[in-house]
Amino acid sequence: MTKIMFVCHGNICRSPMAEFIMKKLVKDAGMEKDFLILSSATSTEEIGNPVYPPARAELKRHGLSCEGKYAVQLKSSDYEKYDLFLVMDSNNMRNITRIFQSDPEHKIHKLLEYAGRNDDVEDPWYTRQFNVAYEDIYEGCEGLFKYLTT
Repeated sequence: MTKIMFVCHGNICRSPMAEFIMKKLVKDAGMEKDFLILSSATSTEEIGNPVYPPARAELKRHGLSCEGKYAVQLKSSDYEKYDLFLVMDSNNMRNITRIFQSDPEHKIHKLLEYAGRNDDVEDPWYTRQFNVAYEDIYEGCEGLFKYLTT
């Protein structure tokens, strides 16, 4: 089983979008038993809060539900529990490195690396462009899924 953790700042926009996009890709391929997919935050600001309404609406627009998802914080002990940590931007990369202290197994990657890109998934909390974030995340998840299954 491949265990994946998507990570962003607050776990209310980008990382839950990635979690539910990836779960759908896996489900559509009939591979749900082969993956564990979750998401978390590097900060404590939103812990316990549901997915931000505009992010939830963007997922719904694409037929995805994030019902029951509440923000949780990444813990240092998570490093040993997951195979991959996919961050959304350079700030997340700095923060996850601080939480884990190091990455000896090279488990931490930017999501868009899997789309052949070196840029960040911009935070729609600030840009208000939830549709753009969705498209970037989908592209990254699609590339990640192909990487993991071929």
